[in-house]
Amino acid sequence: MKGNRKLLAVSSACMIMAASFTSCGESKNETVSGSYKEESSAYEYYEESADEEYAPEEYAGEYYAPESDYYWEEEPELPSSNEEYKGYAEAGFKETKSEPLSTFSADVDTASYTNVRRLIENGNLVPEDAVRIEEFINYFDYAYPQPEDGSAFGRYVEMADCPRNPDHKLMMVGIQGKELQQKETPPSNLVFLIDSSGSMNDYNKLPLVQTAFSLLAEQLDRNDRISIVTYAGSSEIVLNGEKGSNTDEILNELYSISASGSTNGEGGIKTAYELAEKHFIKGGNNRVILATDGDLNVGASSEEELISLIETKRDNGIYLSVFGFGEDNYKDARMEALADNGNGNYSYIDSEEEAERVLVTEMSGTLYTIAKDVKIQVEFNPSQVKSYRLIGYDNRLMEAEDFLDDTKDAGEVGSGHNVTALYEVELADSGDTYHGVQLEFASEHDSIPAENNGRSEICKLSIAYKTPVGNENRTTSDLYGMEKYSSSPSDSMKLAQAVTEFGMVLRNSEYKGNSDFDTVLDILDQLNVNDNDKINELYDLVLNAQHMY
Repeated sequence: MKGNRKLLAVSSACMIMAASFTSCGESKNETVSGSYKEESSAYEYYEESADEEYAPEEYAGEYYAPESDYYWEEEPELPSSNEEYKGYAEAGFKETKSEPLSTFSADVDTASYTNVRRLIENGNLVPEDAVRIEEFINYFDYAYPQPEDGSAFGRYVEMADCPRNPDHKLMMVGIQGKELQQKETPPSNLVFLIDSSGSMNDYNKLPLVQTAFSLLAEQLDRNDRISIVTYAGSSEIVLNGEKGSNTDEILNELYSISASGSTNGEGGIKTAYELAEKHFIKGGNNRVILATDGDLNVGASSEEELISLIETKRDNGIYLSVFGFGEDNYKDARMEALADNGNGNYSYIDSEEEAERVLVTEMSGTLYTIAKDVKIQVEFNPSQVKSYRLIGYDNRLMEAEDFLDDTKDAGEVGSGHNVTALYEVELADSGDTYHGVQLEFASEHDSIPAENNGRSEICKLSIAYKTPVGNENRTTSDLYGMEKYSSSPSDSMKLAQAVTEFGMVLRNSEYKGNSDFDTVLDILDQLNVNDNDKINELYDLVLNAQHMY
């Protein structure tokens, strides 16, 4: 990629200029038929009454680029002030001797990355609070091995040099969820809860919702149940427990929806849960899927009231997933809170391609939960690690004692999902420094580094979770040492490094060191990604951002 960076930069700049003038688009409302499996069901159903590739043009052996800097017709601006994001304070370094345990909830959401992608591609500067680095990291795949011996999770640890601070290391911690085979996936009872208010009238809102849900509907069979509820000034039942094999009926009703009126989110959510309970499948995947721009302006529409409503339903085995759409009045904080408290995931859909990724390619992970209340705890050995910092997960941090407290809610992990976290660590062998600063009185400090009593491990990685059926509590743990360190990091580590630095630069993190867009591109240049669409897209996205900032 490096040889074509100038050319790509010119192309990226032109794309952003075009975005500043263009706000129109088109939706694809064609219905497509497909083949559907016909299988018998052993589950109980309850019915209640109620590229174009460019060849660089060479001039005297060098790639041609304009002599002047890129010309902008308009300066990039922040998105509409009607968009809402919740801020979180970045976690700093922790001293291992006083705080050896790092505990956080698993997070498989990816909405922050795709929403930021939308902002950059539209030529908008990115609000710092829109960046949740863990969602950037978890958007990408790291080729972790599948768990063995029937375990729910596989574990992965790797350590490498920190590119922005030569005195520190980066430690990559990954857990890989078991991928269910087709025969293992339960039937689904899905309620599509669609915001049909006037704010959803834009081309990248309701029309894209209809396209996205049609893609999902085509994956279902006769053992599945589909309901559709819309809400504007009031809620309306459009489809009531239709068999998944009746695709034409589902699509006809889906595309009959139009947008108008205000937004009674509370009424829609209540109706959706009622239908989910009516068509409940014992042992099945019972889920409400909310599609909205988050602008709930009628009824109990404060974030706290809506969360309270959802919390009363989640313990009955009905999960809530949230798909965000659109721009200008996008309410990110509200939608993340709803999904987190509804035992579901949160995605932002900015294109038909993203809809296909979430609802077709990765449908199993999106819909089928393999573990609930998943918590991760890393215990660092103070004789080996002086200090550490968890990068991201700032709104997922938990107290150490919460790890084994089964009353504490945490994130859900779906079939085949992986969860990745990066730690920046300072090893204990640098006893005369503090975060890279030479200490004059190092000899006066009490036991720096901590006394080594023969334990050479770097850390213990533990996972606690509940089974989705039966709510059985399970824990697992493993020890890891410097055998996980390599001066030549894997491609997975390099990718995680690049994505993390990209997020830190956009967020203007106080810990970003000398990171900038060029250092991110330099890391990506080391990867062989000709056939990886996600990483190629990331490269273009970094270029676009570089020429806006």
